[in-house]
Formats: sequence, structure tokens, C-alpha cells
Amino acid sequence: MGDRPAETNAILVRYDEIFLKRGRRRYFLDTLDRNLRRALKPFAGLDVLRPHGRFLIQQRGTRDLFPPPPIPEAGRVVRALSRVFGVASVSPAFALAPGLETLQREVPPLATSFMEAGPATTFAVATRRVDKLFPLSSPELNRELGSLVWRRHPELKVDLARPDLKISIEVRENGSYVFCEQIPGPGGLPVGSNGRVLALLSGGIDSPVACWSIMKRGVEVEAVYFHSFPYTSEAVKDKVHALAQEVGRWQGAMRLHVVPFTAIQRACRDNAPPKLLVLLYRRFMFRLAEAIAHRLRAQALVTGESLGQVASQTLSNLDAIQRVVTMPILQPLIASDKQEIIRLAEELGTYEISIQPFDDCCSLFVPKHPSLRPRVADLERVERRLPMEELITAALDGVEVL
Repeated sequence: MGDRPAETNAILVRYDEIFLKRGRRRYFLDTLDRNLRRALKPFAGLDVLRPHGRFLIQQRGTRDLFPPPPIPEAGRVVRALSRVFGVASVSPAFALAPGLETLQREVPPLATSFMEAGPATTFAVATRRVDKLFPLSSPELNRELGSLVWRRHPELKVDLARPDLKISIEVRENGSYVFCEQIPGPGGLPVGSNGRVLALLSGGIDSPVACWSIMKRGVEVEAVYFHSFPYTSEAVKDKVHALAQEVGRWQGAMRLHVVPFTAIQRACRDNAPPKLLVLLYRRFMFRLAEAIAHRLRAQALVTGESLGQVASQTLSNLDAIQRVVTMPILQPLIASDKQEIIRLAEELGTYEISIQPFDDCCSLFVPKHPSLRPRVADLERVERRLPMEELITAALDGVEVL
């Protein structure tokens, strides 16, 4: 490599929570391996290797080649890997042949290349010696390589606490890896390692964030949306579809089940006092969602409620709505405030889609002040007047899958 510009030829992928999974660590690592390979599908010719405590991305067929050839579009590859649940951080790196002399020769010019990315007045060298037979310890390597970098760049000062430039090195049996960046990943557990759920997805801000949050716990998510055409336009369905696509990228893809809901809303409107309509709608939604979840062999429902945020999300109303199903209901945002949810939606890229001005079905035929403390007996009395089985069967028969 010498004084030539450095080109990323390896990418280190770290995980953290999986380390805690003693008895089932292999299962979680195998799931993460599959998800990393899925994220790499748009990039031809890359392989996923598994050195101890890491995943390593190199060009295919270069496992024993040092240094391996550069990775094309390394920046895009790093971004794709950094969106895989279970990944703690990702580092574009430079794989070097084994041996102290290689490090002594290559680390100083690599430091020069790293400095081209931004100004630096302080630096530090941090070595992790995985190869315990290497002749120098980690502190000795830090001093040796740090002095060589300083001789090349005497304008730099050493700062071990908060350096402008941190040169990190992993020394392994088959070679060394040098890097200066750790791009954070989402963490959590790999999607698919913890079952499947069905999420109730609306066009609002909260439910896409709830989907993302539960994905982070290793759960595969499918979504259901309740559509009230012609009272809500096709633009609303397109908006929800766009939200499903955006949040679905975090697990590779997502299926969206669109349920026709107009007939149910009309029946409720014609038979119930306005203050109960939102609760009746939600009770129907949960019944339908549970039926679809059973079809999918999903193990739970997921919703985006935040306790007390709106009238339908008081404890009394949540109880009245959710008692119509027996399946577990997961509510990852239940204790989050609106600003926390908005910040996360902005980071995920769903916020700008969610604030498009299209109403969802729960805004139809409802009063300004719905009931805050409903009597479940009142809701059940209205439902006994409705052709419940007929309405639910018709809605399920009309489900469209996107």
C-alpha cells in the first residue's frame, strides 16, 4: 500500500447484545449472517466471513488473500450494513498482511489518508490484539505505531481521551485491520430471531415507529391497514403503502394487508352514539387483525399507542378496546412522549410521509370529544345489534396484500 491512497478492502461488522445469548448465540449469529447477506444482495461479488467476535465483508474468493482487492461502492455497502438489526457498528477498514513490519510500514501512510477526510490536531492509536501470539502487547503496539505516525506528522499531538483522529487496529492471526470510523448500527437482535407479529399501521407518525421498535427486538413484522374508500381516498392507501415500504426496508421488505373497512364504519355510525364510534372502530380492527394474524401464524399484535396521547389511548379506553382479543398486544411506544416519537420518525425517514395531509378511517363520523371512560357493557350492547359475523367475514374476504 505504501504511500498510495487507501481504498477500503474490508468491512468489519460488530454486534453486542448477541454476546449475551450464551445458549442460543449460534442461532442468533446464523440469523444475523442471513440478514447481512440479504442486505448485500444489491452488491455483487461480496462474501460474509465470521472471524471470532466479528463479521467481515470482503470480495468473494479473497479469504486468504492479503491485502484483498478494494470493495466497489464501499460507502453504499457500509450504509446498507448499518441498517441491519443486530449490528452494533460498522467500520470500513484496510486489511493488511500479518506481521509487525507490515503494520510499521502501512499504518503511517494510512493515517495520512485518514487525515484527508477532515482536519486533525490530535490523534491516538488503539490496538485490539486478538492474536495473543503476536510479539508485542496492545500497549506496546500503541506506543510503537503512535511514534511512527507522529514522526510522519509531528504537528499532531497525542490525546488518548478525545482525539480528533483515532486510528484503530485489530491484530488477528491471519492479518491486521486498520480503520478510523465506527458507523453506528441500530443494535438490537436480528430480524427473524424472535418470531413474527402483525402491526396495525395507520398513516400517522406513531405506528411506523412502533414497527421499527419491535423489529429491533428481532421480530419480523407484517402490517395491516384499514381502508374506508370512498370516505378516505386512494391517496391515503398510497401513503400507508409508502410508510410500509420505508420502514420495511429495515427488515428487507414488508407485506401490507389492506382491509376494506367502509361497511363496518357505516354499520357502527347507523347504530351507535357518536361518542362510542372510535372505540367500536378500534374493537373491530383488533378482531380483524387477530384473525389475519392467526392466518399468518403471527404470535402477537403491535400497535403504536402512547398512553394518554389521544382520547382513545386512556387506560380505560385501551382496556375496552383490547379485551376483544386474546392474542398478546405489544406496545413499544406506550411510555414515549410525542417529541421522542417524532425525533425517531425523522431519523427513520417516515416523518415526512406521515405528515402528508390525508385523514385515516378513525377520523370519520366521530365527535370532537369521544368517550374517555366508556362502559364496556354499552359497547357490547351496540355490537349485539350489528351483524358482527357477516361484517367481519366480508372484510376478511376483501383483504388485499401489497
